[in-house]
Amino acid sequence: MTVTRHFLEVDDLTPDELHLVLDLAERLDPPQVMAGAGAALVFEKPSARTRNSMEMAVVGLGGHPVTIRPDEVGLDVRESTEDVARTLASYHAVIGARVFDHTKLERMAVVVDVPVVNMLSDVSHPLQAIADLLTIRAEFGDTMAGRTVVYVGDANNVARSLGIACGMAGMRFVLATPQGYRFSDSDLAAVAAAGAEPTVFDDPREATAGADVVYTDVWTSMGQEDERAERLAAFAGFTIDDAMLDAAGDDAIFLHCLPAHPGEECTRSVLDGPHSRIWPQAANRMHAARGLLAFLLGAA
Repeated sequence: MTVTRHFLEVDDLTPDELHLVLDLAERLDPPQVMAGAGAALVFEKPSARTRNSMEMAVVGLGGHPVTIRPDEVGLDVRESTEDVARTLASYHAVIGARVFDHTKLERMAVVVDVPVVNMLSDVSHPLQAIADLLTIRAEFGDTMAGRTVVYVGDANNVARSLGIACGMAGMRFVLATPQGYRFSDSDLAAVAAAGAEPTVFDDPREATAGADVVYTDVWTSMGQEDERAERLAAFAGFTIDDAMLDAAGDDAIFLHCLPAHPGEECTRSVLDGPHSRIWPQAANRMHAARGLLAFLLGAA
């Protein structure tokens, strides 16, 4: 009996499986494991990169993507999350969901026998982390292990998945974030269990010195708009600028999961500067999704 594999966080894979997904993502001849099959892509939260990357990943594997807006299904409004998942599993080979509440993904995974893929939740963003590893591997080749990744800003869902991915790939993970915006105990435990118990700094300039990768995300995420003024005050001094990247070193690269707020978490000159790899990173969202789906649906 084949066991259905779900992907709700990076560590749903083993380190060897993660490397296999990266290899599949880099293939120029994607295996047509979705020929004649559909993928249900459920969005509670809108996204430019997630929708486009997931749809084209499914197409690249020979499948047909069906994007579903929140008003079309209404998880726990029109129907229970479980019943929506059961319905979609009747038609599709895989279900992707971008949700506000991570437990909805867990509830889906319990009741269906097709893979459920986390396209973003309040807890984690694992497809982004795979794209990040692809970008780092493209830059540094087979020498990812031992590299230092420094995340500056809010220790959010993106940071959690990135930290786990770094540990699984043998990289050092460093956090620079103010008090009150650091990992919860459970997030710290998850990152540490993956092998990357983070070193935490109060001073971002101290943290980024000598880094191989400097990474950030917006300070105010979707759904946190009421906290904007408070967050801007808390993160004063954490803006990544050219001087901070220059201190990291000539070979350091800058990553951002986008969309960016220039002048807040980073300057426009950093986004457009020579260290920046944000557009290859964005492109890798599609390759990451394709590799992950190929793995879940049986490609070797």
